[in-house]
Amino acid sequence: MKEGFITMNEEKPKQKIGFTIIKNDPTDGHGGFGIGSLTLENVSPIIIDVQEKTAIVDVGAMHAKSDVERGIKFTTNREDSEGGKPYWLVWVTIDHKEEGPYFAGVTACEMVVNREKRRGYKILPDHVNKMDKSMKRHIMVDFMDNSSKQVLADFFKTHNLEMWNRSEQKLHDDLTVEG
Repeated sequence: MKEGFITMNEEKPKQKIGFTIIKNDPTDGHGGFGIGSLTLENVSPIIIDVQEKTAIVDVGAMHAKSDVERGIKFTTNREDSEGGKPYWLVWVTIDHKEEGPYFAGVTACEMVVNREKRRGYKILPDHVNKMDKSMKRHIMVDFMDNSSKQVLADFFKTHNLEMWNRSEQKLHDDLTVEG
């Protein structure tokens, strides 16, 4: 057999497709290679445990490897994770105004995890689209349950009250719980 040829019995090595997250300005002002590259430097994932009423930053969620997601097989069928624990994955983008940094984009995605069954429910395209919306400075949290809205608002205020105060009125309005 000639070197470099692959027979039907041999397997071709799998090509690796990598995605690089670039820090800072990907073009560095030169306008050449890297134009259109994405920087995720100012995006943070927050996981809200609906039952425990807690919120934590879990950077592993950037690659669907948060502590909550680890070891779970996710499907788009709610019944697979029936009896599971509800979570919100909240994408938060921070930007800067003259006055200082603020929470510019905040979007929430639903997730259910059943640890016993090692199954979970989430719609991955929704998670990706919501991250994109957050990066584009959208606020999409009005559909969250009231308890989770309160947890998220408290998290923002505790994390940095000045950033919260500088954030858009829509974020304040959408996270306000009446009653």
